[in-house]
Amino acid sequence: MLTGDSNPVTRWVAGELGIDMYLAQVLPQAKSAKVRQLQQEGAKVAMVGDGVNDAPAIAQVDVGIAIGAGTDVARATSGIVLVRNDPRDIARIVALSKASYGKMVQNLIWAVGYNAVSLPLAGGVLAGVGFVLPVWVGAVLMSLSTMIVAINAQTLRGSKL
Repeated sequence: MLTGDSNPVTRWVAGELGIDMYLAQVLPQAKSAKVRQLQQEGAKVAMVGDGVNDAPAIAQVDVGIAIGAGTDVARATSGIVLVRNDPRDIARIVALSKASYGKMVQNLIWAVGYNAVSLPLAGGVLAGVGFVLPVWVGAVLMSLSTMIVAINAQTLRGSKL
């Protein structure tokens, strides 16, 4: 945790959140320098901020998150804005991202598998043995494939975040 807040406050918040490594009373340019250092060490860095002092570091990080009630510059430099101003939404963002990635992989596997089978059949690969996929069947299967991908994506709505 990297913050411009006082050391006692930072220590208390870090303890409440179970954070072992924290720096308090950090100036804006030092925040950006620390972010660069972590990135050079190979870390993916996320930062939550709400003010002008956070904006340079938010612009530097891999995932910038602004508190919705924060300054315009913090919101403009971040990729995500917490509209409800609830820091617990950060955990929900991570859970939603993981669930979305899982759905993308599922849909990609489905689409590749479907196309690996149906396209050669539609192209007449088995015509020599007397099987030709009618065009209308191919069209129905393609529509069905699109519906399956869309329905699978919609199951994210029921995810517990």
